[in-house]
Amino acid sequence: MKSEEAKRLKQLGDENKRLKELVADLSLDNKMLKYISEGNW
Repeated sequence: MKSEEAKRLKQLGDENKRLKELVADLSLDNKMLKYISEGNW
């Protein structure tokens, strides 16, 4: 594997991690809003 490919693979891995964290955060926000809107707090 060339060094450019290795760098790109690392960049994609880092971006994938960041996007997964973002999705998890938004999912949690969504669940909290649903919970609050149902009057369960």
